[in-house]
Amino acid sequence: MNDVFLQGFCASLIAGLVTGLGGLCIFIKKRYLKSDINMLLNIAAGVMLAASFFSLLVPAMKQIVSEENIYQTALNYVLAVFGGVLLVWVLNLVIPHEHNAMGHHGPYFDIRKAWLFIIAITLHKLPEGLAVGVAYGAENIVNPLSLVVGIAAHNIPEGLTIAISLVAAGNSRLRAAMTAFAIGLVQPLGAIVGLFLMGVSFNIVPYGMAFAGGTLLFVVINEILPETYGNKTTNRSAAAVFIGFIIMTYLTMVIKD
Repeated sequence: MNDVFLQGFCASLIAGLVTGLGGLCIFIKKRYLKSDINMLLNIAAGVMLAASFFSLLVPAMKQIVSEENIYQTALNYVLAVFGGVLLVWVLNLVIPHEHNAMGHHGPYFDIRKAWLFIIAITLHKLPEGLAVGVAYGAENIVNPLSLVVGIAAHNIPEGLTIAISLVAAGNSRLRAAMTAFAIGLVQPLGAIVGLFLMGVSFNIVPYGMAFAGGTLLFVVINEILPETYGNKTTNRSAAAVFIGFIIMTYLTMVIKD
């Protein structure tokens, strides 16, 4: 169990630090178009959707279908998914945060709005870390590495959006990039919770996976996609989501622990 805990923590730490790598991308170009960031975020959304289904929800479903009272276990499963959705939903309601900070990219962007937007991204890190911890706690029935790769890929555009919003609010590029690194460190905290949760009893493993899958679904459907879809770019956004989904599906099949 100690080895599993260490592996899960280190994996979530690495995935979280990739957020900082995304922040460092602020040095690559002087100015990023909102459409470019939206494209990256939509690809990341597709990656996260595939990761939540193939690395958490589907393996958990396969684990419980062999149980005798399938009607009760199926109900428990969907309640666990809903519980994950509800957790992040409540966090979004009680913690103030700003959406769509990418609409501003200039010297007059309000620093308060920048930090409220960053709080929203930070909220995402907890359920993402939770999912990684749960996956490593259930590594005998799921491949956690593919989930880590998917979350790490998703963290790159998020780190870049953090850096852009802070630079637009008047911060230096270096400070903005370092802030992205710091926010990525929130992810291992969620992983610790997931690892402890899965260590309680093997009987709750598939339901813990369903719960974590629900948290990721909420992040994608309620937080990422609504921010990136627009009337003039819907087809492009949809294509980017499909691309991300297909890429992650392929990776899930070929990545081995």
